[in-house]
Amino acid sequence: MSRINRAIFFLTLCIATCSSLAEAPAREKILNTMKTASQFMLEKASYRGGFVWSYLPDFSRQWGELEAKRTMIWLQPPGTASVGHLMLDAYHATGDEFYYQGAQKIAAAIIYAQHPSGGWNYVADYAGEASLKEWYATIGKQAWRLEEFQHYYGNATFDDMGTAEAAKFLLRLYLEKRDKQYRDPLNKAIDFVVNSQYAIGGWPQRFPLLHNHPYPDHPDYASFITFNDDVAAENIDFLLMCYQTLGEARVREPIIRAMNTFIVTQQGQPQPGWALQYTTELQPAAARSYEPRSLHTPTTAENIMQLIKFYRLTGDSKFLARIPEAIHWLESLQIADTSSIEGRTHPAFIEVGTGKAIYTHRRGSNSANGEYYQDYVAGNMLAHYKSAADIPVDALRKAYADALAIPKDEVNRNSPLRESVRIALPQYFTLGKISFSDLNFRAQSRRIKNDDESLEKKSATLISDLNASGYWPTPLFYTTNPYRGKPSAKAGRDDNRYANTMVGDKWDTSPYPVSNPVMGISTGAYIRNMGTLIRYLTENALAETAVK
Repeated sequence: MSRINRAIFFLTLCIATCSSLAEAPAREKILNTMKTASQFMLEKASYRGGFVWSYLPDFSRQWGELEAKRTMIWLQPPGTASVGHLMLDAYHATGDEFYYQGAQKIAAAIIYAQHPSGGWNYVADYAGEASLKEWYATIGKQAWRLEEFQHYYGNATFDDMGTAEAAKFLLRLYLEKRDKQYRDPLNKAIDFVVNSQYAIGGWPQRFPLLHNHPYPDHPDYASFITFNDDVAAENIDFLLMCYQTLGEARVREPIIRAMNTFIVTQQGQPQPGWALQYTTELQPAAARSYEPRSLHTPTTAENIMQLIKFYRLTGDSKFLARIPEAIHWLESLQIADTSSIEGRTHPAFIEVGTGKAIYTHRRGSNSANGEYYQDYVAGNMLAHYKSAADIPVDALRKAYADALAIPKDEVNRNSPLRESVRIALPQYFTLGKISFSDLNFRAQSRRIKNDDESLEKKSATLISDLNASGYWPTPLFYTTNPYRGKPSAKAGRDDNRYANTMVGDKWDTSPYPVSNPVMGISTGAYIRNMGTLIRYLTENALAETAVK
């Protein structure tokens, strides 16, 4: 390229870039939109700093995973701690102390909700324990398919990331300014994760241990060693963050012990897979009525990926040793004719011993007369918990091969378990999954990758879509039947109309999809929309710097 052509090229590039920046939403408008939306969420939607998942505009009804009282706050994402993470992300993107103060307000709600043992339940109620017990005895009790809400335990749970999300938020908030008021609740959270761990390395679903609600054919599952919903993986990740950022040397051994649990729970031949949960004798166990005692193909696929991560963290080949067996087993279970399992590739539940696929079904119409049952007949699957899954066998095989191809001296070179490695937490948590178990987190902490070419257009749309009240009207695609009292246990036991629906009859308080959603306020949509604007701010700032 000649000197003249090169000059013309760079002049054209500068004009195009400057023109693009001029046409993009002004930074001031982005900042005003973010603050207006956040002021509404903090001052109008939240209850004393806590959030649920969605609200009607007049706040006459609100929902977490179930309908909630106005005085209740939800810990499961996208709930209270998720908004706390968003506040810290916005603080990093803008430097505005308003967002740090918002994070503090949310922290007060999370500390209020913290169980004396140091963990968190799914929900908390500012109206007190009697009010929460009443909710469990009414709305929770009648949620047919959500059995975890049908009983009030009074302890804390690792299920659905409630404890992990809150604990990571307190860690981030403490590290931001080293404010001592957050160190004690953070220490309680660390103690909770460490103290609740079994000697073998796994964690129960709930802690302190209780056995209050056995099923007719198996014990209460809350004390079982749990892989379901990434209980072990999330706890390992939180402890890794504490090890790196706080220098908490005492958590290193629990991390290693937890990783070893994945090895000892893998079954022997001819079924070298994993179950969703195990007894303390390391036997596969049943949990909810639609989670039979079995090996679970999705959990097997997830645990294969976890073992590859553990190999990258430690350099220890024992984590890879039995992966080929598990992949071969999954491959052997693939179904050629998938029409009977809704196009999925694999049965989800495999009977221990026989190797037969188990399928779960239900009959009846509500929690009083309804019943879940299992057989070996494919089809007629539950809408809310499928007995089949898509298992990416080829992707698992490739991930294993890629791990083997890494030179031995490079496998764990950047591992957060190495004493010579020190890594700060990423600046942004709500723009994509952050995992210290994944050695790609360094890239996550350095930059935010934008895969959406219409980011400017999306940001401009969000500015215009924010309504006069200060929120983004969002269709609420799920709703629930209001609590109507206790249904009859006699009528409807043989009813099959609800075999494949998300909700039963009018007494069932489980959430279900609607074809004509009302417009309301969504915590998840608020987090997503703010994430778009934060991405715009960070990437636009990089573009402006490049032009200068």
